[in-house]
Amino acid sequence: MAVYAIGDIQGCYDEFRRLLDRLDFEPGTDRLWLTGDLVNRGPGSLATLRFVRDLGADATTVLGNHDLHLLAVAAGREARTGDTLAPVLAAPDRDELLAWLAARPLLHEDPLLRFSMVHAGLPPQWDMARARLEARAVEAALADDPGTFLAAMYGDEPDRWLPGLTGTDRLRFAVNCFTRLRYCTNDGRLLLKLKGTPESAPAGAVPWYAATQRLTRGDRIVFGHWSALGYRVAIDTYSLDTGCVWGGELTAIRLDGARPGPPVSVRCAAALALDAAE
Repeated sequence: MAVYAIGDIQGCYDEFRRLLDRLDFEPGTDRLWLTGDLVNRGPGSLATLRFVRDLGADATTVLGNHDLHLLAVAAGREARTGDTLAPVLAAPDRDELLAWLAARPLLHEDPLLRFSMVHAGLPPQWDMARARLEARAVEAALADDPGTFLAAMYGDEPDRWLPGLTGTDRLRFAVNCFTRLRYCTNDGRLLLKLKGTPESAPAGAVPWYAATQRLTRGDRIVFGHWSALGYRVAIDTYSLDTGCVWGGELTAIRLDGARPGPPVSVRCAAALALDAAE
């Protein structure tokens, strides 16, 4: 059995299937880890959702910011310029697909492989036990009262973890870490407006994985979300979003074995003339 982790698909269904062919992926034998953002911007969000759902236990995906955005739009939030979610929302099986998507986790862990997966990042103040606790809290809120949760999850505050955080502040902070985080300060203040490469970051801003006080140093984590970062291995983290939807590549690595295998990629068919900020 092979286990492959794949970066953000974002509706690039044709590239996804070509990458699986290149990997010789065998459903029923092999497993996929998908870093979230299955949907939006690319042309094949509906086909991607149906295909991944139908893989059942052969595929594990975590929720990304675009996946949560789809759920919010379905619940009544206004769509954004550049969204390509209309085919999903008009599909006859939309309710089944949305229910399946809403039940996906924010954090996936495999103690046998000694790997974990999130869409974006983790704040330096959390160890894996805290990350697990906060992920389960958000997942429970989404399941129990999705309308209230989805309406309250947007915003950049609070920008720092405090053990006494409660209610929507606690949930929003966790969502921002799991689905939006790129940069923070070494003492853990989230810098959610920053993007671009670490080489271009202003003084005091560090990639979340490089924060000196990060309690998950030593934990192997795969993540996506950061297309400007591309494929990068740093401090036991593996960045897999190589910007397929922006004309880059869709990338996979193999996780089983003594060490991760080299990246395997397919080129995107065409670039989107959009800002890759989201």
